[in-house]
Amino acid sequence: MRSFYHYMMRYRGNKQLDDEKRLAEWMFKDHSFPKQAKAYDEISRYLEWNAPFPSALSVFDRLYEAYEVEER
Repeated sequence: MRSFYHYMMRYRGNKQLDDEKRLAEWMFKDHSFPKQAKAYDEISRYLEWNAPFPSALSVFDRLYEAYEVEER
């Protein structure tokens, strides 16, 4: 199973600036982001303290659900 960070890198190339791309770009540029993390709690705690934009946590929740389904 790859990390959530690696899963999110698919959104970096989006042509339109949507919340998925914003979150992926921020994760890429944030050198402190837990890039090897796979666990929801670890990533969620980090985002709670460092959310890059107001809806980042809800975007994360939605994308993490898709990550779990795809990575099983």
